Amino acid sequence: MYNPIRSSKVYEQIAEQIEQLILSGKLHSGDRLPTERELAEQFHASRTAVREAMKTLAQKGLVDLRPGRGTIVIDGTSQAMRDSLDLMVRVGQAGNAASLVEVREIFEPEIAALAAARATEEHIQVLQEKVDIMDANLYHADRYIAADNDFHRALAKATHNPLLLTLVDSIVDLLSEQRKQIFSVPGGSARGQVHHKQLLDAVRRHDAQAAREAMRAHLQQVRTDVEAATAQKD
Repeated sequence: MYNPIRSSKVYEQIAEQIEQLILSGKLHSGDRLPTERELAEQFHASRTAVREAMKTLAQKGLVDLRPGRGTIVIDGTSQAMRDSLDLMVRVGQAGNAASLVEVREIFEPEIAALAAARATEEHIQVLQEKVDIMDANLYHADRYIAADNDFHRALAKATHNPLLLTLVDSIVDLLSEQRKQIFSVPGGSARGQVHHKQLLDAVRRHDAQAAREAMRAHLQQVRTDVEAATAQKD
């Protein structure tokens, strides 16, 4: 039932120390770590051990190994979650399109409400820019969907809660696929714009309840259009 206790390897100890520095906030996203040689000297370890430690941290999404530029601390948690969800979809464990809508209905109305309460003029300006891009690309799927993704990311940013942005980022690939479905339904993009403009108006007025209701209405439209897209395939 139990496995023998083994001493951790040197590279694991190095990785653990650096990970704790990142998690404690002593190292921040964008910080450059010392060179491999410098770290080896500071840890009194071999460069091979340092190299393995960096690979371990990179796999966890904590650092980015950039040839010629060194090792940079990053926040790769969103990408790690995104990769996991993408894998679930590919092996058929994430349910159908309705499951994604249901997940969105749980947290996106509250994101909209918080965004309305906390958005700055800069956030509102970004939201307006994304609405304008979508208006100009109602018949160009890739551009419209990219702006749609950015609009919902901007709402999450406006909450000033980084965990909410991470949640949105983690499902952005799934959202893109869902938005392609909606784009295939006649009038889907135009209907989406009606709701995006209502959301923008509520955020601009800092009306949290109106933003919450606008998002709920938007997601009901999403649910209807996804069902129509699914019916088209059958």
